[in-house]
Formats: sequence, C-alpha cells, structure tokens
Amino acid sequence: MTSDAPTEAYVWIWLPDATEPVVCGRLDRRDARYVFSYGRSYLERPDPVPIYEPELPLDDFEHDGLDGPMPLSIDDAAPDSWGRSVINANLGAVGAELDPLVYLLESGSDRVGAIDFQASPTEYIPRAPVHAPLEQLMTAADKIDEGETIDPDLAAALVNGTPLGGARPKALIDDDGVKLLAKFSRRSDNFLWTQSEYIAMELARRAGLDVAPVRFVESMDRGVLLVERFDRSPAGARRRVVSAATILSMQTIVAAQHFSYVELADEVRANFIEPDATLRELFSRIMFNILVGNTDDHARNHAAFILADGLALTPAYDVSPQPRTGEVARHPRFGDGDTGRESRIAALVEAAPIYHLTPEEGREIGDQQVATIRRDWDEVCDAAHLTTAQRKGLLQGPILNPYAFYE
Repeated sequence: MTSDAPTEAYVWIWLPDATEPVVCGRLDRRDARYVFSYGRSYLERPDPVPIYEPELPLDDFEHDGLDGPMPLSIDDAAPDSWGRSVINANLGAVGAELDPLVYLLESGSDRVGAIDFQASPTEYIPRAPVHAPLEQLMTAADKIDEGETIDPDLAAALVNGTPLGGARPKALIDDDGVKLLAKFSRRSDNFLWTQSEYIAMELARRAGLDVAPVRFVESMDRGVLLVERFDRSPAGARRRVVSAATILSMQTIVAAQHFSYVELADEVRANFIEPDATLRELFSRIMFNILVGNTDDHARNHAAFILADGLALTPAYDVSPQPRTGEVARHPRFGDGDTGRESRIAALVEAAPIYHLTPEEGREIGDQQVATIRRDWDEVCDAAHLTTAQRKGLLQGPILNPYAFYE
C-alpha cells in the first residue's frame, strides 16, 4: 500500500426507479479495515433505502466487516481478479496488489447492482465506457491476460467491465440500448468454456428455468458468450442486488466456495417473497447443475434482488459445465448426510422436502430436464458451432454424466 493511496470513497446509490444516483455515505480506510457510515443528509431524506439492511441498516453508526476487512454488500460491487488485472494494466501497475479503495474508485461505474464509488460527495462523474469493436476488446484482453502492456484507449475500453465478478476475461458492450456482458475465450483455453456455458444456459431456459438471456457469437475464430444484464430496467434504473455470499455472511472466497444450499433454503423461507416458488426454482437449478456438471457452483454465483418487501432470486447466471474425465463429482451441500453433496439425481430427490417438494415432484423435475437436454441437444450445439467430436466430449463428460443417474 502506498502513502498516496486513497483513504476514503463516497458511496452513491440509485434509489428505486431513479435514473440518477445520490450520495448515501462514505467508506473510510482504518489501517487494514474499511468502515462504512451513512451520511446525515441521506438519512434525513424522505425516501432513503439501505444498501442491504441486515448488514448496513439505516442508522448513524459505523459499520465494518464482521469477520473481514470490508462490509460484504460493499464488496459485492468490487472488482474480482480479472477486473483487478485490467485496472492494474490501465494504471501501469501490472502484477501489483493495490489498495481496495483504488480498485473501487478506478473500476467502471456500470457495476452490478445500484451503487457506485466516487472521490467526491457532491459531484457524480461516472467512469463512462470507451467503446471499441469486439475484436479490439478481445485483443486487449489477450494482452492483459498475458501480462503485456496495451494501448491506454483499449485498456480504458475494458475498464467498464471491471466490476463484474470472475477470473475470466470479459467486457461490457451495448447493443442498440441492450446492455450485454461479453465473456471471451482465451487463446490458451483447452476447454470449450464459452460454448459450453452458452449450451448450458440455453438448455436451462428451454427447461423452464429463470436464466439470463444469452447469445453465442464468434470473433477472431473464437467463441464469445453474450449475456443480457438483468440488473437494469429498460428506462435505465438500476436494481439493487445482493450475492448469496453476502446473504449467508461469507467473508472469504474460500467460504463462498463451500456454501450450503440448505442454509440458503433457510434464508429463502425467512426473507424471500414467494418462498415456495423460490424453493422450487432453487431445487430446479441444483438439479440442472447436476445434469450439466456445473461443479463451479459457489455463493457468488447466486444472487437476489432487494425489493421493498423482501428478496427475490435473480435469473440464474454462470451456469458453466466444468471439465470432467471421471464420474464422481460433488456440489455444495443440498441435503443431509453423506449423500447430500453427491452429483446424483437420486441424492437430490431424497432432499426434495427441504425445498417444499415431494420426492415424486423432485423426480419429475429431473426427468423433464433430462428430456429437454436430450431433445434440444443438437439444435443448441449447432448454434454454438460444435463439431461432432466436441459434442461427444461434452455429452457424458460433464453433461449427462452416467454418475448423475446412479441410484
């Protein structure tokens, strides 16, 4: 940490249905911790909303992370490893570990949810996107991935996508007013990451799950997955979003990678609107993750909208089959006992009552999803431009692996 690193950042928030933000508070660095407090003028407004009430209620106290350096609902809006790499390249600090406030203040303003960070409490200056063709964005991402220096204009073009989570290269683009997240293939990839995620997301939609709309395109002879954002309204308002990691008070990435669906189901029953429908959707998503081999299933890959009367699941995202050469696989805990993590339909069906379903209803959900995958497999693979050999590698590798059908 350098002596000229910032010591504070002002937090701006979009109130419900608003298209312009207002300042709501300040994040201060205190040694290695970061403390948030609401501003008095914000608390005195007639219409203030909390960033996330269980963690940051509307009061005049200072709030820090309970077991970590920063409040989790603030950290939800921070760049992940890919975003930090872009910011480092943009600042000429490749390989450095910068202060978290630098990453908040230098990352793009079009971040997930409804908050942003500024150096000023009175003037909101968005770090607006610099537009560039998809090919140039991919070229710039390649160079950052490989630790090379890039043209400042291209680095700036990638900054807009820096607050969006994950380790893989990505950028934000605008397609006739529709905000899209573009997820790129790497030159070094030895797995069909973008194609397999497109296939899984599209099959999930066809199976009746609530998922973010996706498209598959190619650029520079490589796949690009385009994901439509769900945290923006057509009128430009921003929707408040909280990750499951924050809902479950998971302070570290390691903790988020070992979350429990059983605990999330408890939160759904207590704090979500329409809990029965939500639990059925949650069960259906777990089932689909088993069927497509999405074992990279952690608490930051689930989120909820913050509404006036409770929480509601966002559309599913990051449904990404993982490379798999054998059969046995495990997922976050979805049931009780030793079988409650096994990547098998029967194990999840046994846990159906946790999600307010009968085992018969759980089995029916699985049967319907399997039928959809088999029925639409070739059509969706055609859209992803997969060869016969590539289809064979995915099918019964991560997708519809025989282990899923073991009783």
